[in-house]
Amino acid sequence: MELIHNGTLVNEGLAQRGFLVINGGFIARVGAGDPSQELIDVCDTVTDVDGAYIIPGVIDDHVHMREPGLTRKATIATESRACVAGGITSFMDMPNVNPVTVTEQAWAHKMQRAAETSVANYSFYIGATNSNIDTLQSLDYSRIPGVKVFMGSSTGGMLVNDAAALKQIFAQIKTVVAVHCEDEDIISSNRKALVAERGDDLPVTLHTTIRSEEACYKSTQLAVRLARECGTRLHVLHISTARELELFSKKFPNITCEACVGHLWFSDEDYSRLGNRIKVNPSIKTTADRDALRKAVNQGVISVIATDHAPHLPAEKDGNCITAASGMPMAQFVLPVMMELAMQGVLSVETVVQRMCHAPARVFGIDRRGFLRPGYYADVAIVRRDTEPHTITDDQVLSLCGWTPLNGTTLHHTVTMTYVNGHRAWDNGTLSDELNARPIKFKRL
Repeated sequence: MELIHNGTLVNEGLAQRGFLVINGGFIARVGAGDPSQELIDVCDTVTDVDGAYIIPGVIDDHVHMREPGLTRKATIATESRACVAGGITSFMDMPNVNPVTVTEQAWAHKMQRAAETSVANYSFYIGATNSNIDTLQSLDYSRIPGVKVFMGSSTGGMLVNDAAALKQIFAQIKTVVAVHCEDEDIISSNRKALVAERGDDLPVTLHTTIRSEEACYKSTQLAVRLARECGTRLHVLHISTARELELFSKKFPNITCEACVGHLWFSDEDYSRLGNRIKVNPSIKTTADRDALRKAVNQGVISVIATDHAPHLPAEKDGNCITAASGMPMAQFVLPVMMELAMQGVLSVETVVQRMCHAPARVFGIDRRGFLRPGYYADVAIVRRDTEPHTITDDQVLSLCGWTPLNGTTLHHTVTMTYVNGHRAWDNGTLSDELNARPIKFKRL
């Protein structure tokens, strides 16, 4: 048994001095205050975290591991290691790889690769197309987080643009339907107008003009309308505008949404400094949008905070507004970034844990993860407030892509340890070679 003590437990809305005991891969005990000497004596390992935060491992419902087919830029092995370094103990990977994950066979291949190489708990969405509804209806969703629907084109070319097929998916799929919402017609029209006016060598600052607020709003509005009509368990991914927030109401608990760390941290004012490093889909919007997202996280309008970890090679990020790849790696530094927002008073530490640990477990019906509770898997992150600030640099990056949009950012927190099913996958800067991850299990909705 291992005892972790002398830290601040952050769990289920409370932050208090406490301890926990890990036994056989599970949490055996959680307690407030200090452990008794008797408990200390019976534990094989006693870990004093010296005042650090003790939180549930982060569950990231939105990552792109790039395997299979895109392994020049990332693999399940490399990116799962970036995850545990960032306090992420479980991930849900997207289907826009090569070949796309739209069949049970393709999904099973990814599960096998994860079993062979992942250091973080794993699961994989199945992707929707205009024609695979029969496949989607035949699957066992106790091991699949949900169906991913691209209502706007992005990396991977999986656009669902047939109205009848979209309605069928919303009406007939009885699990989480996770949607990328951007209106393709608006995006195309915006792009054509800008190219006609200014030529095709457009600066990245115009990415938000092409992938505009209206493109996001119109698509999210359609998704929410279909979900209300059909009773769909809808989860709208990476909300990026203040206007979209108007569409969500507690009257419809079957409809939830996610914000990504990039949209909570950056704004369009950062394009001049970071350029293509922050080119993502949906685009980074205005400071007002960013602040509205932060407020919505605090109010619970936004249920989940994710990374949308999406590595590309540096050469693929070169180019202009149209040619540069969209996406950025975010997993490794996610908790230090969110703790920075907490230190600034933007969010509370309790809210960070609610949105990154508890809420994904609830939204997706995850079996025994996301909370510090006896009997739950021992997925735990230890986060230290540093005595001196530190600066993130590209040479610290574990992702195969080798860079981060946070290069040059000064932060005040460090993930010192990450436990995956009771095993230290990350220990003060050292990765474990032991594979102790498990497939995530989901309770049928």
